[in-house]
Amino acid sequence: MNEYSDISTEDAFKILNDISSYANPVVVLSGGEPLLRSDIFEIARYGTEKGLRMCLATNGTLITDETCKKIKRVGITIVSLSLDGSTAKAHDDFRSERGAFEGAVNAARIFKKHGIEFIINSSFTKRNQNEITEVYSLAKGLGATAWYMFMLVPTGRGVELMDELISKKDYEEILDWHYRMEKDEKDILVRPTCAPQYYRVALQKAKEDGIKFERRSLKFSTGSSKSCLAGQLICLIDLEGNVLPCSYFPELAGNILRQPFKEIWERSELFNKLRDFKKYRGKCSLCEFMDVCGGCRARAYAVCGDYLAEEPFCSYTPRGMRRHEREERDKV
Repeated sequence: MNEYSDISTEDAFKILNDISSYANPVVVLSGGEPLLRSDIFEIARYGTEKGLRMCLATNGTLITDETCKKIKRVGITIVSLSLDGSTAKAHDDFRSERGAFEGAVNAARIFKKHGIEFIINSSFTKRNQNEITEVYSLAKGLGATAWYMFMLVPTGRGVELMDELISKKDYEEILDWHYRMEKDEKDILVRPTCAPQYYRVALQKAKEDGIKFERRSLKFSTGSSKSCLAGQLICLIDLEGNVLPCSYFPELAGNILRQPFKEIWERSELFNKLRDFKKYRGKCSLCEFMDVCGGCRARAYAVCGDYLAEEPFCSYTPRGMRRHEREERDKV
């Protein structure tokens, strides 16, 4: 739900009623900045009373001791913060907002003081990819429950960053670093996000290492251990009640103010196409890691104009493609 939402408090309650009558998902109140809504804690409390696992995504600038008391009082399960650099210069430049770093770091300290668990989300492009290891260390030092490394998807404001997307080569090296880091990490839960090919990398590397790669999970996580989650395990409800596969995917599956959530989730043509791996195209359709990866559908849409196209930032050549190329050469 967005800070500038046209969704009234009453409509927010109706949406939570609708969702809770069908399922018991994690609900993240996000924005923009959700704390700008005067009714945000009223909405959170209502969701908690309906049995939903309510979470909050904030930039941290409005967090105070009193805010934390309200967060605990209404039953918000976990909070997320964004940190895209390990210094004020790096983070504020990436966010184009002076003081953003100080606000996020201060919020983390206040959350820690009040015993509120928090996740740190970090987005990376060529501009700040050299900050990855330092941001990870900072997240640990601040006492985050989890650190999610987002590989930027160029949609919305991100379209302007198309030329700043991390190269395929560097992308693979970063995922390799994440595997080696995660394999030994015991103190903080870590997740590469919007990078479904990580699950191919992890399987390959674990096989090379001769180990079984087991991953820890948050009890209220929205994540999983495989595949792009858009329209499969997650969705976004925007400021007009439109239901989209994820925050980076600008195609609509339906509108929750006009249709039951169950109908949208189960019968949407868009969602059902995303869930049918046989409809995927290019090398994704030939890949032996399809079931654990599937490529980022939002990135395919942004770069190729086709959400069923192959993942444009994957450097792996599937066995099926190599076999197909050999067969084509043999015909010549």
